[in-house]
Amino acid sequence: MNPETAVEAIKNQPDWGSIAEKFDLWLPHIAPVGAALLDALDTQPGDIVLDVASGTGEPALTLARRMGNTIKIIGTDAAAAMVNVAQKKAINEKLSQIQFQHMATEKLNFPDAAFDKILCRFGVMLFEDSLQGLKQMQRVLKPGGRFAIAVWSTPETMPTLRWAYQVFAGRIPADKYPPLPKATSLGLPGVLDNLLTQAGFRDCMIRPITFHYHFSSFDDYWNAVEQSDILKMQYDILPEDQRSVIRNEIAALAHAFIGKDGLVVPHEFLLATGTK
Repeated sequence: MNPETAVEAIKNQPDWGSIAEKFDLWLPHIAPVGAALLDALDTQPGDIVLDVASGTGEPALTLARRMGNTIKIIGTDAAAAMVNVAQKKAINEKLSQIQFQHMATEKLNFPDAAFDKILCRFGVMLFEDSLQGLKQMQRVLKPGGRFAIAVWSTPETMPTLRWAYQVFAGRIPADKYPPLPKATSLGLPGVLDNLLTQAGFRDCMIRPITFHYHFSSFDDYWNAVEQSDILKMQYDILPEDQRSVIRNEIAALAHAFIGKDGLVVPHEFLLATGTK
């Protein structure tokens, strides 16, 4: 991705603040990613853990429930509304060992070597400066500490976002297309590995993992898209009478993934682990 494309891609991300209350509609579908991260992180009693770009609280909340008061967790996110949703969950569940803070990863407000473990699910590729964010994560990790991050793989392995990108292309300004280039910017071979090395991490391992979105039907999937406002920015630009056209074109693209179990769509992410 050239610098100009990268800058434009930042602009057309969803408004994470405005969709914070609705984002949890997607949590069951990406839960396998969080599970893989937590398994790879191998948190131990006594650990202090940082969950970067925690969104509405996952997978940090799952880790807090699993480990109880044997660990401490801080979750951060650059969208204040996401942090508010996550903190409400922690309070409602009386999870005193976890707290959430509004903070961009490129400017982490923590001392050097403050955390034993760091994780991040689908955040690094969306940072305004991925390398700077990784450098900050490396800075606040203790020597010998472990990280586990997940980023989306290549555009070809992310069908649902590719469908939207394809259908909106040519209908709205290019800087408002669904954020396929940004979301998959670290998926090509060597890109993430190079950034981790530049950031100062050691013993890095990266492996692709496939998981599936499962919906009972295309209608079920589309209801999740609309109810979560995940394409609100793009929809708001279109004339009202174009919405059904968009839906029908995406339905045609999704048809190949419909079978006896409903709509089942494979997606691939890269799981990266390493140490400081």
